[in-house]
Amino acid sequence: MRIEVDAARCTGHAMCAARSPAVYALDELGFCSVHGAEVPAELERAAREGAKACPEQAIRLIWAGG
Repeated sequence: MRIEVDAARCTGHAMCAARSPAVYALDELGFCSVHGAEVPAELERAAREGAKACPEQAIRLIWAGG
């Protein structure tokens, strides 16, 4: 699984990082900075929870093969 972040939609609420700090990192301005990051299998649940917490729905999770 990898993370895609729509930078145009991310407004820096940081809810992803608050919910799942082991998966989501923020840049110096508070925006999600993990675009393209690969998620280890043991953190997939946390990745889903962080993505669901995004009020702007700026995070998309892509599974291998699709």
